[in-house]
Amino acid sequence: MTMVETSGEDPAAPAKGSSFYLAMRILPRAKREAMFEIYKFCRQVDDIADTEGPRDARLAALDSWRADVEALYAGQPAGRMSGFIEPLQQFRMRKNDFLAVIDGMEMDVVSDIRAPDLSTLDLYCDRVASAVGRLSVKVFGVPEADGIALSHHLGRALQLTNILRDIDEDAGIGRLYLPREYLDAVGVAIRDPKDAIETDLTPACAPLVAAAREHFGKARAIMDRQPRTAVRAPRIMAEAYAPMLDALERRGFAPPRERVRINRAHLILAILRYAFI
Repeated sequence: MTMVETSGEDPAAPAKGSSFYLAMRILPRAKREAMFEIYKFCRQVDDIADTEGPRDARLAALDSWRADVEALYAGQPAGRMSGFIEPLQQFRMRKNDFLAVIDGMEMDVVSDIRAPDLSTLDLYCDRVASAVGRLSVKVFGVPEADGIALSHHLGRALQLTNILRDIDEDAGIGRLYLPREYLDAVGVAIRDPKDAIETDLTPACAPLVAAAREHFGKARAIMDRQPRTAVRAPRIMAEAYAPMLDALERRGFAPPRERVRINRAHLILAILRYAFI
């Protein structure tokens, strides 16, 4: 599930007007370039998960990325990982977090995720979002324990918001990330995503909205005790996404669901507040 937009010039590059690009653009050069390398890595493995090619071929492509990660940490980086040579030396990102991102994409390739149980959904969020956070906080300079906790909470907050935003788009490619426990609790026994989106999913989505909001709150509490410069970028991401969660809750989840996007005014104000003021 894609977190951010790409540039038309380079399919693996962030779009220059995207929330990710604007949030990371304020960083010092070395940190900015490291974050763009992390983005490119995540985008390329995410694209493998979201294509419609044969599953065996996509699994092999993900295995190729695993081999490239191993080669990077063995001091023999492949060309597409060569941009990590300096960031790895400077920021000491962990190999297991790169591999966790690939494992998360593999969950979408092995079979289309449809109404996972809560523990599977949480594992998915940890791999595709919080693992990215664990790579990122190394670059931002957040201390170890708080960095892991911030990655846990902000990663899940952002990913759950994406899941709530993208229900219809995900159903179009055969996926339904809403947990089965919440669907069963409100009597929605439908597992076919295209059938499920014809249903009022508001009761099943409400617990995810509450969980995302709780994760945002815990992430903010962690950021509040960090040096301002260490958490400027994650604060901007949180300030961009939290209002979108509010907008999704106001809209509800009954069909037809109007697309909710990041509020550009909130994003610009967050950039001004945390980057320049």
